[in-house]
Amino acid sequence: MNNLSKYLRDTFSELKQVSWPTQTQALLYTGLVIVISIIVSLFLGAFDFVFTNGIEFIVGSI
Repeated sequence: MNNLSKYLRDTFSELKQVSWPTQTQALLYTGLVIVISIIVSLFLGAFDFVFTNGIEFIVGSI
């Protein structure tokens, strides 16, 4: 039990030293992650569409 209490004290001590983002920064970073995720999904979806149609064209012409 002594090890657990030492671990918790050390953990809380470390958390006090963390530089937490402001609310504005957190919202900005969240929006940035959402926008980049949408862009990547559109990019991958476009490649999937092109390759699927390409393979169907090649297989259909054989």
